[in-house]
Amino acid sequence: MRAIMYAEVAMETKVPSDSGPAEADRTGSETDDEAPNAAAPRRRLLYVTLPGCWGALVFACLSFTPSLLPRGGFLQGVLCGITAAIGYGLGVLVARVWRAFADRDAKRPSRGAWLAFALVAVVSFALAFGLGQYWQHRIRELMGVTEFNVPLAVLSPVVAALVFALLIAVGRGIRGMYRWAATLLDRWIGHGAASAVGWVAVAVLVYAVVSGVLLGGLADLANSAFSLRDTKTPDGVQQPASSLRSGGPESVVPWDTLGREGRAFVGGGVSADEIGRFSGSPAEEPIRIYAGLGSAEDSEARAALAVEDLSRAGGFQRADLLVVTTTGSGWVDPALVDAFEYLTGGDAATVAIQYSYLPSWISYLVDQSKAREAGRDLFDAVYEEWSKLPPDSRPRLFVAGESLGSFGGETAFSGEHDLSNRTAGTLFAGPPNFNTLFREFSDRREAGTPEVEPVYKDGRTVRFTNDAQSGIPPAGRPWDGSRVLYLMHPSDPIVWWSPHLILNEPDWIGEAPGRDVLEDMVWIPFVTFWQVTADLPFSTGVPGGHGHRYTAEYVDGWNAVLQPPGTTAEDLDALRTLIGGEQQ
Repeated sequence: MRAIMYAEVAMETKVPSDSGPAEADRTGSETDDEAPNAAAPRRRLLYVTLPGCWGALVFACLSFTPSLLPRGGFLQGVLCGITAAIGYGLGVLVARVWRAFADRDAKRPSRGAWLAFALVAVVSFALAFGLGQYWQHRIRELMGVTEFNVPLAVLSPVVAALVFALLIAVGRGIRGMYRWAATLLDRWIGHGAASAVGWVAVAVLVYAVVSGVLLGGLADLANSAFSLRDTKTPDGVQQPASSLRSGGPESVVPWDTLGREGRAFVGGGVSADEIGRFSGSPAEEPIRIYAGLGSAEDSEARAALAVEDLSRAGGFQRADLLVVTTTGSGWVDPALVDAFEYLTGGDAATVAIQYSYLPSWISYLVDQSKAREAGRDLFDAVYEEWSKLPPDSRPRLFVAGESLGSFGGETAFSGEHDLSNRTAGTLFAGPPNFNTLFREFSDRREAGTPEVEPVYKDGRTVRFTNDAQSGIPPAGRPWDGSRVLYLMHPSDPIVWWSPHLILNEPDWIGEAPGRDVLEDMVWIPFVTFWQVTADLPFSTGVPGGHGHRYTAEYVDGWNAVLQPPGTTAEDLDALRTLIGGEQQ
């Protein structure tokens, strides 16, 4: 939309001859370079120019190229409409620049030029549509996705046209506001100043509306909706009868303050009997501690309450202690904790706190600071109590988090040595691209190692893998002391999305594709950014092992970090099946 606004405001049109047939009934001239109060002809809101249409066609066709995840027909239509609008604005801008260098006015395109465009448009769009369906079929095959809505795929061009028209109308509406403001100001100040001040005023107004009214209002609405959902208890979940769980007997955290995800966390999980059947030997009942938003008034108080409950339940007397930073809604991935409890024989305690009602994809926009506070406050509170224990009586201290939870989990540490000195191991899955430490480790990787599996400082502490079962590079290198491991699927848009995709090609796209990414994926300015952006809300709507769905991968991840003695390859195979089956 901004490309449309800036391009068309910059475009001089002394002769309205770059326009399509919809402009044939207009007379006079329009000059954005003239004084704002100059007489201007009436224009239809959705008139189009031929250069803009060529740009829209090119970008619309490019939108069908593959990205990380399979796209349904409706999503493809929205994506096509957005990229076509961007292409339209760029086409207008290129024509404007061309005419400036050629030092000539615009010429009205002939009917033949429009007919040629129409013919090329029909053929090229049909070809792009067909190739797009072929690529989407291949992606679905790679990921084992069987669902596909044929009617929506057929209707995607209609959706694209509606989105394109809406964006063009909005862009021109904003441009109209600028002209009105500049004309009004030109009565009191010079033309140049009126134009500049008019643009600034409209830009500030648009920003205020988008950030304050739209995003702020939507965030408030979402917060209200999800806060209501937080009062519910998932089906099949009951208040614990064990004192080893928050909300149970003797717990200092009331059951009704835990929130939906907290109740699911402490009311679910594996039992000592289940762990014993897997290991073939007696097991302990794992401890699970949680504090919800209703448990205390702020993050620091919730962390203190959780540590109090952890100490009451005997969590500091277990062999292994896990600090988990939740995702936005307070969710703790069952696969993450179940795998940890199985591989520790149940002699473990896990503690987490809630910091938001919102799911991660909304929390990315409005709750990042809350995730930082929660991750730092919880770990610091646990570490303070843990450090008071005699060194030979302390449990091994681990940290974990998925998605926004990894972002919050990182904030308690300053870097590699801090992670190594204060923990026995760390497991982060699906780290968002903006994670501070993740970016530091990845950007400073050893030369020649790929971004999808970077090697940092010879892998002495921090390592990355997109398939822990197949191996964790660098193979054969020492990995002593505390181990920090990042799990990243090649097809996870949470890991790879970044605003830099707009104009800069990332290294990971030019590298050999991962096991579930098509080799046909290429970087295209503007287009790739919107493709990966469109993948974000659906990143968990794929089978486990792809996108942002981490399930059985936790088995091999925790096996590498915990290094449990006596665990065989057969044990790991059985546990993968067990964990993967639980998350279906």
